[in-house]
Amino acid sequence: MNEYTEPTRREWLFGAAGGLGGLALGGLLADQSAHGARQSGLHFPAKAKRVIFLYMTGGVSHVESFDYKAALYRDHGKTISVDNWQGKAGSYSPYLKAPNWGFQAGGQAGTMVSDLFPQVRRMVDELAVIRSMHTEHANHYESTLGMHCGSWTFARPSMGSWMTYGLGTENRNLPGFVVVAPAEPYAGAQTWASDFLPGAYQGTRIRPGRDPIPHVQPRGPGGQLQRLELELLGEANRRHLRERGGVRQLESVIRAFETAYGMQQAAPGLFDLTQESQATLDLYGVQPGESAGFGWQCLIARRLAELGVRFVELIDTGSSGNWDSHANMADHVARAANVDRPIAALLQDLKQRGMLDETLVVWTTEFGRTPYHEQEHHPGREHHRHVFSSWLAGGGVRAGTVYGASDEYGMTVAENGVHVHDFHATILALLGIDHERLTYRHAGRDYRLTDVHGEVVEDLFA
Repeated sequence: MNEYTEPTRREWLFGAAGGLGGLALGGLLADQSAHGARQSGLHFPAKAKRVIFLYMTGGVSHVESFDYKAALYRDHGKTISVDNWQGKAGSYSPYLKAPNWGFQAGGQAGTMVSDLFPQVRRMVDELAVIRSMHTEHANHYESTLGMHCGSWTFARPSMGSWMTYGLGTENRNLPGFVVVAPAEPYAGAQTWASDFLPGAYQGTRIRPGRDPIPHVQPRGPGGQLQRLELELLGEANRRHLRERGGVRQLESVIRAFETAYGMQQAAPGLFDLTQESQATLDLYGVQPGESAGFGWQCLIARRLAELGVRFVELIDTGSSGNWDSHANMADHVARAANVDRPIAALLQDLKQRGMLDETLVVWTTEFGRTPYHEQEHHPGREHHRHVFSSWLAGGGVRAGTVYGASDEYGMTVAENGVHVHDFHATILALLGIDHERLTYRHAGRDYRLTDVHGEVVEDLFA
């Protein structure tokens, strides 16, 4: 006969509350009392309440998306001189390579957008396109980390973590920071981790599919037994906390259990798309019963925004099968077709519902792709950190504009460069946060998302 052994505290955490312990230990939500759910910004009035961050994995070609270069078509096949090839200093003479697709002017603004993105082009009057982005590294891992965390060498808290740390949440039943991703990008889960910030601020990942959030279904009807279990567990945790004089990690666990219970009430309704009209499903290209695809991700993002989630990130694909078109730029066709219609639908839907004015939509990638190649007839392009394109739309953004410029071939910044640190500082400012004052004391110094850098690009503000 087996002898009874008292369960350990860890076993309690994972076994109680219907298996939600593992989810809770991941850190779901900061208590509103820590900073409070702020509607008007942390340091000054906010122009937006929330962010939907659209991340395209692998490096989208700027000269084949949002940075039209007539000279690149004209001078196709000519050689130029460069002093660096994929991070290696030297003297090189690569061949200019014309874009594979044409560009057309979109909207009343007349902003030139590639034929890869005809639906986004239709919404270009809502965009502020930045054609002068630049970053620190030409490798995927480092630049993915940099775009998310403001650090290219060490893991640091993600932008979504910083934002929820500063602003709190509007819905205690849902995490303040949610990532909807079918696969992990190059830097993995570090891209939505809280690092040295309390664990409650890290992102909660939703995986498209039949079971987007594991263990979220209540264990029994009514949930009364589960509520009693949580109350018992909460009292044990609070006693444990009192005996140890207050431990931040345990406080996060206690609040996370409460949020996990709340998620069981809110999450099933979140994924019930039968509440959406057929016209809305058609707009996003989502079929009835579908639970995956970028259209589904965008629709879930809108629903999360409606429910008060502060920061929603959508990642289109993982560290393979992405925009990293070394071998053949024709790969961009499938990648663009996957996201073009859903992104345009998201912008249109937010605007129709009166949500776009208070929702900042961000589109970016880790870097661009070379406007040239060392082989004259090579069909692909390499990594290019020196200049690339991103855009903003919605809350507080000067819509229908273009900011910054690359040179005639899209090789380097020609005017009004926007470093990733500047990009982050600007996003925070639109949410009412001064990037220099949002700090956290760790290892003897004050850290911030932008480190010791960053300038707010106020010309992007309406």
